Amino acid sequence: MPYENSALLPAVRSFLSAPKKLLIDGDWVDAKDGRTFATVNPSTEEELVQVAYASSVDVDRAVVAARAAFESGSAWSKMTPRDRSHLLWRIGDLIEAHADEFAQLEALDNGKRVEAARDGDIAVSAELFRYFAGWATKMEGTSIPMSVPGREFHAYTRREPVGVVAGIVPWNFPLLMACFKIVPAITAGNTVILKPAEQTPLTALRLGELLLEAGVPAGVVNVLPGFGDTGAALVDHHGVDKVAFTGSTEVGKKIATAASVNLKKVSLELGGKAPNIIFNDADIDAAIAGAVLGGYFNEGQCCVNGSRLYVQRGVFDRVVEGVAAAARAIKVGDGFDPSSQMGPLVSQEQHEKVLGYIRGAVEQGAVLNAGSADAVGDRGFFVAPTLITSVNEQMAVQTDEIFGPVVTAIPFDTEDEVVAAANNTVYGLAAGVWSNNIGTAHRVGARLRAGTVWLNTWHADDVTLPRGGFKQSGWGRELGSFGLDDYTELKTVIAELR
Repeated sequence: MPYENSALLPAVRSFLSAPKKLLIDGDWVDAKDGRTFATVNPSTEEELVQVAYASSVDVDRAVVAARAAFESGSAWSKMTPRDRSHLLWRIGDLIEAHADEFAQLEALDNGKRVEAARDGDIAVSAELFRYFAGWATKMEGTSIPMSVPGREFHAYTRREPVGVVAGIVPWNFPLLMACFKIVPAITAGNTVILKPAEQTPLTALRLGELLLEAGVPAGVVNVLPGFGDTGAALVDHHGVDKVAFTGSTEVGKKIATAASVNLKKVSLELGGKAPNIIFNDADIDAAIAGAVLGGYFNEGQCCVNGSRLYVQRGVFDRVVEGVAAAARAIKVGDGFDPSSQMGPLVSQEQHEKVLGYIRGAVEQGAVLNAGSADAVGDRGFFVAPTLITSVNEQMAVQTDEIFGPVVTAIPFDTEDEVVAAANNTVYGLAAGVWSNNIGTAHRVGARLRAGTVWLNTWHADDVTLPRGGFKQSGWGRELGSFGLDDYTELKTVIAELR
């Protein structure tokens, strides 16, 4: 029987009423071998719908379609930059018009609160299309003077699309991460094969429907749900020119190794273990609120969350008490419950992993100031927001990316001490500093090895800002004007004038 929930919009109920297929070359098709898999509601552990499982054969079909759509002479290659701009804006409008649908699908598939999905993920996804619509007409080159005695040349550069892009995205922001890959890729004139996470394929498939409705030509965007073998087939395929991946550092390393076989381009946004530093002279109430947002946002399933809290000793007890009290006050529940403030983790695997880290820390002598090593409730993958003290820099809970609502807190005395501790990680995605001394904030921020540094705030963001990581947190940057660089090739043209 189709999944049922009395709160579902008719459009969502209709979407879930039939098995979901692959989008290849503008058509919705079954997997060649007929395989499907179940996607599950993490709040209830109920199956939502069966989804087609793309194999290497389906990957090949999609690559052929994407290549044909990219090549010279295709409708896509002939589309003017202005028409591409209008198309992108139209897609943004369609996403906004269907925001309530997308929000419910995201809450069902990922577990996050409906309101958070609608006002955050879906709104930003629409804005991404509109922002990059402006860039479609500004893919400019430059003229470059040459100095060759006795001869005259006209030399210039062109920015051209890379070709066929494989976008492999995670489950924490399913629609938004899909847009992070699709939008800059097609803005630059590439074609795309999107592989959504197996835990959360639904909004990517609904987006595929809207792309066709908006007028995206067949083969320009293809959507292939599946597991790791589907992604591996994309990475290995010699018809793919670039891989854009967001996910764990472990998988990112495997992708980089596989892509090296034919040296396809790779951009990676990978793991994080962000330090959040609070000095004695900070606005403590604001810092506490920032630590709660930075630590528990999106059920803790966010790579730039401030999961390592460092607090100067003079205010350590006050900050710990404030964060712990706020964590204990967060209501955990179903994403469809308007009173819920935090939903479940995405899957049973993630649920067990996060609880395992908490239990391990307790076994090593750590103290739980808030939260629990036990599951919340008897159904669904819920974990209470957890604050842990009495930890050291060698504990797994302090070194590993947990990807759950778990924050550790450690006191410090001096600036040099905390900078060394903050940078003592293989990751470098984000960091934060709280101090009312602007000199301290900027000086420490400059010393932190991270792609994004927040000063007296956390999670302030915009589609205009580049994002990416240092060290093992990735290669390249996404969003802003820099977000197009990894989706274009720079060609130099030299003509002799006679």
